[in-house]
Amino acid sequence: MKELNNIKIIGIDHGYGNIKTASTVTKSGVTAYETEPIFSGNILEYEGSYYRIGECQKEFVSDKVSDDDYYLLTLMAIARELNVYGIREADVHIAARLPLTWIRRQREEFRSYLLKNRDVTYRFNGKDYRIHLIGCSLYPQGYPAIVSCLKDFKGTNLLADIGNGTMNILYINNKKAVESCCWTEKFGVNQCMIAARNAVMDNFGVKIEEATIEQIFRYGSADIGKSYLDCITSAARQYVADIFATLRKYEYNPDLMRLFIVGGGGCLIRHFGQYDENRVTIVDDICATAKGYEYLAFSSLRRKG
Repeated sequence: MKELNNIKIIGIDHGYGNIKTASTVTKSGVTAYETEPIFSGNILEYEGSYYRIGECQKEFVSDKVSDDDYYLLTLMAIARELNVYGIREADVHIAARLPLTWIRRQREEFRSYLLKNRDVTYRFNGKDYRIHLIGCSLYPQGYPAIVSCLKDFKGTNLLADIGNGTMNILYINNKKAVESCCWTEKFGVNQCMIAARNAVMDNFGVKIEEATIEQIFRYGSADIGKSYLDCITSAARQYVADIFATLRKYEYNPDLMRLFIVGGGGCLIRHFGQYDENRVTIVDDICATAKGYEYLAFSSLRRKG
């Protein structure tokens, strides 16, 4: 979180798998309850209803304003970030994102969606929050994660933001983003999750928990039988190979450019990919993009006074 003239600038990375702020990571699922849930943990109380955050997985939707889930997730993210600093009431400026090629046509609708209630009172994990939404800045996905280190970029660079739902690709030439050379592919980590789950079912006739597969993706292994681990590892290696094939479709050449990878897909590439570590940089900080949104919004608001 950054602060300017008593306004809290909170970056929120509205991912399909996780919602990230500069300090927090929460799964993106939302489950509604008419009465207070039996078990505590990530419970949002808003306008007389209860919502458990993060228990299930939010399915991919290309239009984030199609339901209230991302609005509720935004309230949760603001609460979690404010809670880090012991704050319960604040004027808030949201800094968020949309996929690279979708931001032009969805920017204003998503901004109106996030700001539809300027004054909001709610409870999260038993604590009351009162926020006044001052404004909202929206940025292209992925790029803000590396904007603070652009001074170190030389020549041609390719940025790949591999999230849960999409992969966003952007060329950066001589420290400047090339707007005409950006693409969004529906080829996120969830595609690998589906492939791994189906491979286990096809080979062994059993259903495996996504949490187990996720552990393998994140750490490269898990406490399961070798045959199952090999099956999932094979699916992950094929996915990573397909990632590089997709990048080559957009003229990625490791001898002519450096590749920067952000997002959750970086773990898969690190554990299951074949690449030149001297020419491929994987940004490990899952909150890097949310921090980047804050950095850009703070700089912009400060210039405007």
